[in-house]
Amino acid sequence: MYFASDNGGPVPPQVLDRLATANAGHADAYGADALSQEVTARLRALFEAPEAEVFLVATGTAANVLALSTLCQPFQTVFCSPQAHIHMDECNAPEFFTGGAKLTLVPGSDRMSPDALRATILGEETRGVHGPQRGPVSLTQVTEYGNVYGLDDLRALTAVASEFGLPVHLDGARFANACVALGCTPAEMTWKAGVDVAVFGGTKNGLMGVEAVIFFDPAKAAAFGYRRKRGAQLFSKHRYLAAQMAAYLQDDLWRDLAERANARCAELVDGLKGIAEPRNDARANMLFAAMPRAVHKRLLAGGAQYHLWGDSLDGDGPDEMLTARLVCDWSLDPAAVKAFVDLARAG
Repeated sequence: MYFASDNGGPVPPQVLDRLATANAGHADAYGADALSQEVTARLRALFEAPEAEVFLVATGTAANVLALSTLCQPFQTVFCSPQAHIHMDECNAPEFFTGGAKLTLVPGSDRMSPDALRATILGEETRGVHGPQRGPVSLTQVTEYGNVYGLDDLRALTAVASEFGLPVHLDGARFANACVALGCTPAEMTWKAGVDVAVFGGTKNGLMGVEAVIFFDPAKAAAFGYRRKRGAQLFSKHRYLAAQMAAYLQDDLWRDLAERANARCAELVDGLKGIAEPRNDARANMLFAAMPRAVHKRLLAGGAQYHLWGDSLDGDGPDEMLTARLVCDWSLDPAAVKAFVDLARAG
């Protein structure tokens, strides 16, 4: 009954098999190997973007901050939500890798509204050389609160950014889960919606450790290769990053894994009806839900693993509603979901 994080799940056998295959013999280093070139071609095909520049890195943080540093000058600011991963969970790495660019938080929830974004953009670049200049807009899909931007939402936000000539970065750590939830293609969720650079996440969806950064306008990618090297993310044995991504792309494994995770979350939502109060739309693989303290104590004592979100198990009121963050990964067995639900209902 492991719902703590999709980072904690195992690696699919297809990925391990492809790594073993890639391990045979010798190959050119630093991305010059044939498999890396194949992966670039396949990602361009998947995203319907034959001119796109593709870069592989090992972590989501590296993908985000190197992309933003390429789009942003040190005297500019990045617009993001207060719950964005780049603000909450990356230890000031965006500021460090951009050389000091600040983050400007767009008021509201984890999903920005176009009006709030426009008002926040208008509030910057008003003090000449004394204040930050407007820089990229960063969106997170799936958001840190488990919600998904619809395609119309994305288009509305990128249209606001376009009004001001600002590029748009998509943090896609759970990119595949969002695609499955929306029933759309990667192209429809990125450049066709106005996104300039997207992170095609793999690590949270079963890969050992690789993310793809995709620039749809090659002109915007000119500095990324240098920044990747300077940021210690250009692997000499690049073929092992490529091997993971190659397996991920083969037969749409990326989509299959996300479908499994999303399906388990849907089963969880359905099973907890009447006990839990959802705090998010739960349209992908993450459920934020409030349950009585007594239910949490029973679940945790019974071996369930998950995190409370801003609440504490300490307290005397058994009926007090405490919010949990429950994340489903590709490997989660339906039987584990049933066991969790049964234990929650056991009282």
